[in-house]
This record gives sequence, C-alpha cells and structure tokens, in this order.
Amino acid sequence: MTATGTLKGKTAWITGGGSGIGEATARALAEAGAHVIVSGRRAAELDRVAAGIRTAGGHADALPLDVADAQAVARAGAEIATTHGTLDIMVASAGINVPNRAFADLDIPSWDRIVAVNLSGVMYAVSAVLPSMRSAGGGLVVIVSSWVGRHAVKLGGPAYNATKHGLVALGHSLNMEECANGIRACVVMPGEVATDILAKRPAPPPPEELARLLDPSDVARMIRAVCEMPPRACVNEILISPTWNRNFIAPSEAATDTPRTAP
Repeated sequence: MTATGTLKGKTAWITGGGSGIGEATARALAEAGAHVIVSGRRAAELDRVAAGIRTAGGHADALPLDVADAQAVARAGAEIATTHGTLDIMVASAGINVPNRAFADLDIPSWDRIVAVNLSGVMYAVSAVLPSMRSAGGGLVVIVSSWVGRHAVKLGGPAYNATKHGLVALGHSLNMEECANGIRACVVMPGEVATDILAKRPAPPPPEELARLLDPSDVARMIRAVCEMPPRACVNEILISPTWNRNFIAPSEAATDTPRTAP
C-alpha cells in the first residue's frame, strides 16, 4: 500500500468496516494516509481488514461493536477521540436487510432490527463523533445510504426503503445544523453493489449480472474523493449506479445481452 499522504494525520472511523463498501473504504482511506478504525460485529473480519492494511503499510485498528448498541457506540467514539486526539472522518457504512422483506412477509422483530442498524445505528455514530468534531472546529461524516434512499424500489422492501430514505434526511439535517461548526455531511446513495448483502435477496443476482454491478472499490473511490475535498467544500450527496442499471432495464432484457443494455 503506497500512501499518497492526502489524508495523512487524519483519523477515520468506519462502521460496517469488516466487509463490502466499509472494507473497501477503509483500504482507500488508509492508502491516502489516514489512520483508520474499523468497527462492526464480526471481530475476526475486522482483524483481517486491519491486518491487511497494516501489512500493506497503512495504519489501522479494529474496534468491534454492534452499531445498534447506543452505549457501545458512544464509548467507541469517545475512545477513538481520546486515543488519537482527533476524529476527523466518520463513515457510517453498516447496513442490513432480510430475505422476507415485503409487507406480506416482514415481521416486526425484523423491522425493528433493520431500523436499529440502518437508521438508529447511524444516528448513534453521528452523536458519538459530534462532540469531538465540534471541539476541533470541523469534521466530515459520510453516510452510506442507497439508491432506494432516492428512488424507492419494490425489491428493497418497506424497512430498507424507509431507513435509507431516513439517512438522506439525516445527512441534510446534519448539514443544516452543524455547518456553522465546520462539520460536513455527505450522503452516498449507491445503486447495486456486488456485496454479500445481495445474497440475502429472495432471488440473488446470477454471477453474470453480479459482474456488471458496481464494485465496492468504485464506491470507496468516491468516498475517498469526498474525504480529500477541502474543508470549505461540502458534497451534500452522491447518487451512483452501475451503467448497466437493472432498475432501468425490463426483467426480460436484464437477463439477455440486447442492444439496449450497456456494455
């Protein structure tokens, strides 16, 4: 890993950092010189990510937690700020969905868990970093929402759609209230990304379609670019999708290589 130094001296905390977009973002920010702390429930995966970054020459630590545990998240934020003396960047990337996600199938415990992780978990992380960012006179919060945060789709299900819409509102509210304190928020709304969460769909995309979706590194590059922007610039939101966007392609076309599909 060759650090470019654009984020040298910065501390970045990434929830959902053990896989997918969170993992790719941790690697991207470490390559830019940031000291990254990855959090999530799976300690072994966090250790793997942190060890890989260190082996490549970067700086990383693993800090396991459940983002739905408000007290654990608050303790983690305080610990990072105390240990590193600064908490410059927070990337909220943890998110879940369930296979039985339609109104006809979704049970209340599943709804509660999705809301707890996807929406409340982000609020807990934001609340945990605000004190240190205010004291420092600035900071950046990147919230990973989803395409369904802008364009609700049936496939997402009511809980996922609702929470991802909520994250967009949360990000804009953060900018409205905290811009005077130098704090910026960016909500990233990716279309389909080839991550493990797709395997939990009622009908996961076949391998030939997965290859045409966004890669986690594509989203990570966007997040790194936002993190490298000067403090005077706030990128309020980003909507990014695969060129071959299955939301725009009829089901019959999505399974075939017709002239109307992107290469």
